[in-house]
Amino acid sequence: MSILICGSLAFDTIMTFEGRFAEQILPSQLHILNVSFLVPGLRREYGGCAGNIAYGLRQLGSPAVPLAMVGNDAQDYLKRLQGLGVDTRFIGTTSDNYTAQAMIMTDRDNNQITAFHPGAMSDAHANVVPTDAGVRLAIVSPDGRDAMLSHAEQLHAAGIPFVFDPGQGLPMFNGEELTHFIELASWVTVNDYEGQMLCDRTGLSFEAIAAQVNGLMVTLGAQGCEVWEQGRKTLVPGVTATEVIDPTGCGDAFRAALLHGLAQGWALVRCADLGNRIGATKIASRGGQNYRFNSVD
Repeated sequence: MSILICGSLAFDTIMTFEGRFAEQILPSQLHILNVSFLVPGLRREYGGCAGNIAYGLRQLGSPAVPLAMVGNDAQDYLKRLQGLGVDTRFIGTTSDNYTAQAMIMTDRDNNQITAFHPGAMSDAHANVVPTDAGVRLAIVSPDGRDAMLSHAEQLHAAGIPFVFDPGQGLPMFNGEELTHFIELASWVTVNDYEGQMLCDRTGLSFEAIAAQVNGLMVTLGAQGCEVWEQGRKTLVPGVTATEVIDPTGCGDAFRAALLHGLAQGWALVRCADLGNRIGATKIASRGGQNYRFNSVD
């Protein structure tokens, strides 16, 4: 079974601020905000939701087929994915743009400020969901706005069940559009902040959203994950990380576990438990694609 990952491929420039953002920003002066953060730590990593999820799936031994768009600077990234056993046939390339770039700054409390340049991702809607590649499961994760809308429609029309994972792309959509995504999807996954925004914009409660899909997962960081299905909420406890080094890509690692479990026919609670474990492993490594995880039992 091929697992299609509709989403972004990006380069992440990750910076470490050793203080706390809250100590540097004066609430009374937000109207004239002018701050500078000293970031002694800086590195460049491979990232993007599709890339991170594909990496996680390969760590778990599942196939990964990204549907994404990159720019003229992505040859090393494509070679890396191919070396991991990722199917790159459906990654398009545009010569007119850079690959998407995320500039991520993390403080000592693991709060993050991100600046994102979409680059080639803005053309991701030019990629069409393949219907002849053995795809039986998919995810629509953060990508270009038009791409997320069209890929959800294409997956639904093809009868391919998919996870709707709006992530950082959620603010791009209004309540009507988000409601339509839910109607098309088989599962929905968000973190607690995104979940509140999803409820606010659609006017739907978690219970109401879950009633329209096979399940809703709301991740809570170290506290675990809420699994909503059949009118019930189950809290799947979190897993304590050996170290807390970098949260970048933790959500994508969780989604890789979710897709892996769904492909195996697991119950959602079991999927969430694996997601919590792989997330705890990931947070102990820097970057979204540098951890090792092979214990799925």
